[in-house]
Amino acid sequence: MKSIFAILLAVSLFPCCFHLAAMPQAAVSQKASKAAANNKSAADPGEVKFKENCGRCHNPPDALSPREVKAVLQHMRVRAMLSAEDERLIMKFLAP
Repeated sequence: MKSIFAILLAVSLFPCCFHLAAMPQAAVSQKASKAAANNKSAADPGEVKFKENCGRCHNPPDALSPREVKAVLQHMRVRAMLSAEDERLIMKFLAP
């Protein structure tokens, strides 16, 4: 069941990537900075990165194994243009 959820999550994120890829980098960074300003109250940097990069389309999953989170993040890193640091922080947030 969890692996099906992980696959569905990865597939559902696919259209968002084209939207982000089509946006000029300045617009992407401007949106990220606005999202960061809205999330100043969040203490966990992984949660902030999740909200900035993933939260536009997804809610955080209730429970995923570290293995499932890693698989999803590997696919989404390319599609959502995540940095290695963003990937590490989101991984720590989703599967502590």
